[in-house]
Amino acid sequence: MTQTEEVAKILADARRGEAGAVDRLTPLVYDELRVMARRQLRRLRPGRTLDTTALVHEAYLKLADRPGGTWQDRAHFIAVAAIAMRHLLVDQARARAARKRGGEEVRVTFDEALLGGSDGSLDLLAVDQALSALAERSERLSRLVELRFFGGLTVQETAEVMGTSDRTIKRDWQKARAFLFRMLGPAPTA
Repeated sequence: MTQTEEVAKILADARRGEAGAVDRLTPLVYDELRVMARRQLRRLRPGRTLDTTALVHEAYLKLADRPGGTWQDRAHFIAVAAIAMRHLLVDQARARAARKRGGEEVRVTFDEALLGGSDGSLDLLAVDQALSALAERSERLSRLVELRFFGGLTVQETAEVMGTSDRTIKRDWQKARAFLFRMLGPAPTA
């Protein structure tokens, strides 16, 4: 049985509510989760309290708490894990900002391709607020950004998870990028 087939079988077991299915799945996707966590953490300024391993483990705890996993396939599981990691980082940024009474916030180096502009550094809370504003206008576009940017999914994987065509994903990706560029503006100079 290939790894892809094994992941599909475990996900089917999780959907049926089989205890321990997530525990069996994690070793198969652990390296991919670490790469994703490392990518997200690399965007942050030094001084964070979570490292790659801690972020993966915290995300795993969030995923393991979900009764009867509803993941469709490997790409969907990875996307949900990426969203869990994003939420953990945003929660950490909020806690840090609250401790400092609005002082120094966690900064993120945003992927240049997302905004289509210069190499800028945006704070994670501003990104989260922009995604929330996007979700108010279009939940689908917001989810698309989470899957593509935070999850690192390809156009094809995103289309599969969202149940639409590659062409629709490309068109929606342009819309989402334009909206985020308007919301976040040009990169601040530090």
